[in-house]
Amino acid sequence: MDHYKNFSTARHLAKAIQKRELSVREVVEAHLAQIERVNPEVNAIISLDEDHALKEANKADEILATGKKAGPLHGLPIAIKDTHNAKGFPMTSGSLALRDNISTEDDLIVERLRNAGAIVIGKTNVPEFGAGAHTFNEVFGVTRNPYNLNRTAGGSSGGAAAAVASGMLPLADGSDMGGSCRFPAAFNNVVGMRTSPGRVPMYPKAALYSPLVTQGPIARNVEDASFMLSVLAGQDNRSPISIAESGEQFLNPFDKNLNGLRIAWSADFGGILPVDPAVSSNMEEQMKIFTDLGCHVEEACPDLVEADEVFHVFRAWEIEMSNHELFDRFEEVMKPSFKWNFNKGRKLRGIDIGRAERLRNQLYHRMRVFFDQYDALILPVSQVPPFDVNLEYPEQINGVPMETYIDWMRSSYYISALGNPSLSVPSGFTSDRLPLGLQIVGPHQADYEVLRIGHAFEQATHYGEKRPKIAQSKDGHIPGR
Repeated sequence: MDHYKNFSTARHLAKAIQKRELSVREVVEAHLAQIERVNPEVNAIISLDEDHALKEANKADEILATGKKAGPLHGLPIAIKDTHNAKGFPMTSGSLALRDNISTEDDLIVERLRNAGAIVIGKTNVPEFGAGAHTFNEVFGVTRNPYNLNRTAGGSSGGAAAAVASGMLPLADGSDMGGSCRFPAAFNNVVGMRTSPGRVPMYPKAALYSPLVTQGPIARNVEDASFMLSVLAGQDNRSPISIAESGEQFLNPFDKNLNGLRIAWSADFGGILPVDPAVSSNMEEQMKIFTDLGCHVEEACPDLVEADEVFHVFRAWEIEMSNHELFDRFEEVMKPSFKWNFNKGRKLRGIDIGRAERLRNQLYHRMRVFFDQYDALILPVSQVPPFDVNLEYPEQINGVPMETYIDWMRSSYYISALGNPSLSVPSGFTSDRLPLGLQIVGPHQADYEVLRIGHAFEQATHYGEKRPKIAQSKDGHIPGR
């Protein structure tokens, strides 16, 4: 029955634990067994502490036995992204500069997860300093895609998404600067969300007022992502941009009726981005689903060309200001692409940042007007399917060269530059069985509506129920469809 525990929804597992139909120890042991079996090949979970996990499971069962009130995630095992601090666990950010670092405090996101009853069992693998959408580093190595071990799991929340996809975790936390929740979700056939800036308050954070990095859930379905977001969201005065709305709204059941919804879509962002044919044909197929759901579907996209400069400037600025002390001490052990991005930030002038801010203002108002006409914008998460795990990044798309390690990520980072909420949901597979995802972009702070649309699409397609073969149980059973 371990496959049942490993692939039940997080909501179902949490409810079964609360009703004492399953013990926390049973659930934790099932996930530890899956990690032992699958992780050596996938390399998603790092810094695992089994003894701590089992001790915490026993304590969690004792709480239930005494009749004490338990949190909504009580007893669910979770591993924390290795760019986030979890007290007592290493936090290396995938860098040799931090390989001996042990966290003495929880980040706010971890604090909320623990307060909700989740049990931290380890960390999930990331690229160095979370830079890039392919998870590899000199400390723990590369994370492989559970659907094809020769392909990337994406990044920077690559370990998180691969672990959730293969039943090693029921849920995982992620963060997203240029697509770090969305790429791995798409590449691993799970759900990942770039939340609105401030929806999940972040602390500590070097750039407290910056909207570029957000945190959010990674889950196997939209309801579980919303369930997790109900715990993560909500105001906290440690974050000056936190949104003053309760996370309880994300527990509301979804209305699956999309009849009359105005949907805009584009496979290539209005013709400005090269896109692999497998991605563009998949996008066209999915639009039929929205038409069948009663939506008014139209091929349209706002002009987002300025998003490129906006993202590059603010990314470089934030990387430099967040990492300058470590960089000055450990530059020699850092990967070349990160050093390039850091030095780009160090060379920025006030006039560069001022111009980027003006362009960002223009983009905000252009999107605001666009969403007066449409209820959602649907785009590919990635311009390419999961690529060779031995590459740092795709060097060309449809013959168009990618000059830097982030240029191939435009399909996601353009949305990061805007600040709109965006959900990655599974959208099927290529002819060689590689997962793809589409991103549903909503109006300013319309996080719940984005989830609602994603849930309706998910229920109509069931793409996310196809599990990787590597996740099958000992008897050969593959959970899901």
